[in-house]
Amino acid sequence: MLIIMGIMLGSLLLGVICRRRLPWIGKVTTVLVWLLLFLLGLEVGGNPQIVEALPTLGIDALIIAFLATLGSIMAAGLLWRWIK
Repeated sequence: MLIIMGIMLGSLLLGVICRRRLPWIGKVTTVLVWLLLFLLGLEVGGNPQIVEALPTLGIDALIIAFLATLGSIMAAGLLWRWIK
C-alpha cells in the first residue's frame, strides 16, 4: 500500500513540475485520456458478453444514478437544515 501511495505522490509532484515547465503538457494529457477512452470502448465493444448484458447494465446504472442523486439531495437538505 505504501508503494502505491508513493507512486501516486510521485506522479502528482511530477505533474506539478511538468505543468510549470512544459505548458503544452495539458494538451498531451487530454489527447492521451481520449486515446485511453477510445481503446476502452474498443475493448468493451469487442466483448460479446458485455454487449449482450448492456440492457441489464443500463438499468442497473440508471438505478444507481437515481439513488445516488436522491441521496445527495437528502444529504444537502439535512445540511441545509443543520446550518440554517
